[in-house]
Amino acid sequence: MKLVRNEILHRQSNILIEFNHAEGWLYVNWRGYQNYDTVVEGCEKILEFLLETNCTKVLNDNTNVEGIWSGASKWVGQDWLPRMQAAGLECFAWVYSPSAFSRLSADKSLQHTQDLSFIKTFDDIEAASDWLRAC
Repeated sequence: MKLVRNEILHRQSNILIEFNHAEGWLYVNWRGYQNYDTVVEGCEKILEFLLETNCTKVLNDNTNVEGIWSGASKWVGQDWLPRMQAAGLECFAWVYSPSAFSRLSADKSLQHTQDLSFIKTFDDIEAASDWLRAC
């Protein structure tokens, strides 16, 4: 049996973006404390790779995010997520951080998002992965 590894597309201390060839989705592992600038920069990279890979699914993992990043919430919900959808995104599985402040920031982003039909939130990566497979 051959082990299939994810292809690393972008790596910084606060974010890792991989293409999961076996599952056909982008895996985004956000890490540590985020702020407006790191969120915008990371999100623009995700959009870039969504277009480059012709991918329609994203597993957005906030498990390792700490603290609040709500300064970027409005931008994420009103600007970035609609552009992701326009670029072909069909399914966005968002795994919450155990940090209450990060979770509040994610929820605030969703409150600013007009069309939530392609987004689902999860408390664990396994449930998010199962949903993406069925999506």
